[in-house]
Amino acid sequence: MPRSWNRFWRLVSLYMPKRLYPRSLIIIITPMILLQSVVAFNFMERHWQTVTLRLSQAVTRDIAAIIDMIETYPQDPDYANVIRIAQDRLSLKIDLLPPDPLPPPGPKPFFSILDQTLSSEITKQINRPFWLDTVGNSNIVEVRVQLENKVLRVFVRRSQAYASNTHIFLIWMVGTSLVLLIIAIPFLRNQIRPILALAEAAESFGKGRPMPPDFRPRGAEEVRRAGFAFIQMRERIERQIEQRTAMLTGVSHDLRTILTRFKLQLALSGKKADIQALNQDIDDMQSMLEGYLDFARGEASEDPGKFDLKAHLEKLKEEAKLSKSELTTSLSGTGEIHVRPNAFSRLLANIVGNAFRYAEHVRVTATHTRGSLTIIVDDDGPGIPPDRREEVFKPFVRLDAARNLDATGTGLGLSIARDIARSHGGDVTLEDSPMGGLRARIRVPA
Repeated sequence: MPRSWNRFWRLVSLYMPKRLYPRSLIIIITPMILLQSVVAFNFMERHWQTVTLRLSQAVTRDIAAIIDMIETYPQDPDYANVIRIAQDRLSLKIDLLPPDPLPPPGPKPFFSILDQTLSSEITKQINRPFWLDTVGNSNIVEVRVQLENKVLRVFVRRSQAYASNTHIFLIWMVGTSLVLLIIAIPFLRNQIRPILALAEAAESFGKGRPMPPDFRPRGAEEVRRAGFAFIQMRERIERQIEQRTAMLTGVSHDLRTILTRFKLQLALSGKKADIQALNQDIDDMQSMLEGYLDFARGEASEDPGKFDLKAHLEKLKEEAKLSKSELTTSLSGTGEIHVRPNAFSRLLANIVGNAFRYAEHVRVTATHTRGSLTIIVDDDGPGIPPDRREEVFKPFVRLDAARNLDATGTGLGLSIARDIARSHGGDVTLEDSPMGGLRARIRVPA
């Protein structure tokens, strides 16, 4: 069933532009059309059957009455009074024919309620040999009944035995439905358009992109309230980010001032050995401080822009030479993507830098198709145990228990990388690499 619906929506999307006919609008209209079709079919079928049955019974009773008159009053040789009464009172044109055999049965229509109903009623009420023709003249039905020494021929208007005005009901029903659809479609589109705009604004904000410039709360009261709530939430989040950035900037300034004083005092001190050790400690403290501040500050304030992925891969090859590692790169699709350039550059630097640190051979495969970018980084290093691959994304988590700062950093590289990927609407996952080490898979909409 889901595959059938997917094929249906694909066909609909080919002929109906999404902006003019969104899926939600079609979902609303389709059940209405199906419901109306089922109701109309059941009603019309019962209407045809019931009305045709009543009309056929009335026509058959009239014919039976004429037969009774002919057999009850045989003294009238030409039956002029019977013919006059049938024509004036019953709207039937009758003739009395010689007692010739009835014509052979003609072809029956494939679907005819009149044939079935009228034949059944003649058999039930008259119970004599008869011949029926409903195919010849479209407005006239001819009935012949075998009597004792004559044949009664009756011409009946089709409208007397058959409900022939049903098309008027269909025209009114279809016409009214079209009028209602013409009114409902613009109304529904006006109600759906603000919801789509709100969804687009929320998606853009979630990916760190600027909100659409023409976004404003519109539509029904509930949709406007949701739009105002989203704007207020966005302002609160941005205000919180600004306050956090300002606080971290002040903390960074104060701590760097203290570290600068330490360096100045050490420069004025005497013993070279002690100074060198203390300078190393200060550098480590500054490196840790920069890592903490970068993680806390994030890259949310950076505006999206164009990023040349092909040029960045070439830059990574130069870094691989400095790290004495062998790097192989491949790019499928366009190399220009729309992301936050500095943040995305740092994301790749953290992931590929870890591979350079622990492996000798690294392979980077980038695929950019249909607005989605997938980057796979494989290496032949020691890898990470499967049960700890999610743990390493937590802040300040390191795999070495000794906290040797020369071997690893502050434990924030992968945390910052995943945070940047998720701020773009993507993610970073770790898997087993076919090269024997670790595979890092980066997916972002770009």
